[in-house]
Amino acid sequence: MNETMICAVGNVATQPAHRDLASGPSARFRLAVTARYLDREKNEWTDGHTNFFTVWARRQLATHVTASLNVGDPVIVQGRLKVRTDAREGQNWASADLEAVAIGHDLTRGTSAFRRASRPDAGAIAPAQQQPEPNWETPPGDSGTSMTQREPEPAAVT
Repeated sequence: MNETMICAVGNVATQPAHRDLASGPSARFRLAVTARYLDREKNEWTDGHTNFFTVWARRQLATHVTASLNVGDPVIVQGRLKVRTDAREGQNWASADLEAVAIGHDLTRGTSAFRRASRPDAGAIAPAQQQPEPNWETPPGDSGTSMTQREPEPAAVT
């Protein structure tokens, strides 16, 4: 309940690895997050320390990560932070994992083309059950200050 949720902005450092497990699809990749600061003496931006996170994606997110991300892509990852410590060969090791809730391309550094995933039950909705598109247009003479949605007039039945 009191998990540490963070948002990390960085670059994909390794190609996402996809696995089909008994619990569903899983994918992981390394995320490089480098701090940048303005060096006032040189009057230029300088790279600081780079932190690496192992990002874990589950279920449908794992499938989309594998199809969408490549090494070097700028991304934003929101997820639960898990810090693990381990002693190997007499040395203490620490690693930071992110169990991803959401992952997306960082649009401040480029463009992306979104494609909605097709649903297997998309044809299950009968045409009579589908809702008509609401009329979002402001009628002539209206000041446009109202934020209410106007429903289309019902068709006359003859």
